[in-house]
Amino acid sequence: MFDTHEVSNQTPALVDVDGFALDRALVEAVTREGAQWSLADLHRYGRFITKEEIIALGFAANANPPVLNSHDRYGYRIDQVAYHPSYHQLMALAVQEGLHCSPWQQPRTGAHVARAAKYYLHCQVEAGHGCPITMTFAAAPVLKQFKADWYQKVLSNQYEGADLPYNEKPGFILGMGMTEKQGGSDVRANSTQAHALGDGSYELVGHKWFLSAPMSDGFLMLAQTPAGLSCFLVPRWWQGEKNAIAVQRLKDKLGNRSNASSEVELKGAYGWLLGEEGKGVQTIIEMVALTRFDCMLGSSAGQRQAVVQAVHHAHHRQAFGERLINQPVMAAVLADLQLEVEGSLAMSMRMARALDEADNPSEQMLLRLGTAAGKYWICKRTPLHAYEAMECLGGNGVMENFITARLYREAPINAIWEGSGNIQALDMLRALQKAPEVLDIWHQELAPCLKSEPLLALGWRQLQRLLKDNPLSHARRITELLALTLQGALLAKGAPGVVADAFIRSRLGEGGLSYGTLPNGIDPRPILQRAYSQQ
Repeated sequence: MFDTHEVSNQTPALVDVDGFALDRALVEAVTREGAQWSLADLHRYGRFITKEEIIALGFAANANPPVLNSHDRYGYRIDQVAYHPSYHQLMALAVQEGLHCSPWQQPRTGAHVARAAKYYLHCQVEAGHGCPITMTFAAAPVLKQFKADWYQKVLSNQYEGADLPYNEKPGFILGMGMTEKQGGSDVRANSTQAHALGDGSYELVGHKWFLSAPMSDGFLMLAQTPAGLSCFLVPRWWQGEKNAIAVQRLKDKLGNRSNASSEVELKGAYGWLLGEEGKGVQTIIEMVALTRFDCMLGSSAGQRQAVVQAVHHAHHRQAFGERLINQPVMAAVLADLQLEVEGSLAMSMRMARALDEADNPSEQMLLRLGTAAGKYWICKRTPLHAYEAMECLGGNGVMENFITARLYREAPINAIWEGSGNIQALDMLRALQKAPEVLDIWHQELAPCLKSEPLLALGWRQLQRLLKDNPLSHARRITELLALTLQGALLAKGAPGVVADAFIRSRLGEGGLSYGTLPNGIDPRPILQRAYSQQ
């Protein structure tokens, strides 16, 4: 008679649904960008990835971060990072599904689009282990060109997480060691030295401030040679023994907790030169573009998971006598959050199509500019987006046993990884200076919409004025306008009119500065149906 703990008006867990079908914008993007052949497989994976036991793996991997064991109990140096079994299970799943290699393994029309859609679904479960998956995916073209035996192992769908020499592994996972404490993004300031040994191998001596995924089978590293900065493949094992890569510590990060990021010393570590001496940046440039593309995808995925959790909650939670989804103020916030996803996803999937058209110079120039602008804008928008979605759940949203808290901690990571905001803005300017015709290609994407969408046309004119004025001073605003005009045009061409109109008016017109301040006359209901389309 004194039991007061009756649970009511709480939202059920969002599990055992088709996460692909639930996301109408994603279904449309896959079809629009040329991968309709993958729809059945994406529905299969959408159902699998929302199983309760799969969701639990993401929580377990973040609750049990990796631990460094530098020495064994007898004092021998072992440099082992111990991961929770859930991390290995997630890695094995990603590799099994080909998220690290499928476009290289089975090239076809829409291969990158299909892989992007599945990666987008997969990262919503847990983002940290996506780092080595992305690095392996991005390293593959470099290995194909310069280290074919390693490339073949990258194409394997078998994952082996044990600490074994690479020749005992069925497949390879790659990491990166580019940055050093004195330079950060300015990799030309790297001081690590590489000395040729005369047998085709090199010895590296120096330090790396960030070495991601230190249990990977090999790492792409930059080091100085007499000819200048050069790129190397440094395996973790060398001729049956541990290579001289001494892990000094694991970084204690805000987010990305399941993934180990380390600081290492190279005490005569052996490796192979990739490309020519002195041309390290040119060698890895494609890898950098692909990692930045996955940053776009990963941040878009974080936005999507934040929205679907918030909308799911609003469908079930009642306050002040009505479900939250029917409260006008809440509906406006949720619709605005979904509009952000619509723009982020449309731009990311358009870049995936450009990746699929590797032989088309115009598409490659679009990709070159689009990854810089997209990585800048999508990743920049994600932290505030994650916070606003978290607030929709009230007090529950900030609890670590709700995924929204983790999404918030994860949100700044992609904006900083692989070149932070200023780096992307400057890279955008370099792309325009190197190939000014890329702006004409960008305009071609917008042209069909400029007459019917005056706000898009206004944004395009503003962008051109800033480019003529003092582009270095306006680099961030130019990058922002590039992203917004492309997002608006893509939605105007491919999304329902109410979505495109709401996005363009709110981002390039009279919308407010915070989420939920949509322009007058926008009906949030059809926008929200796209976020939660099975209901």
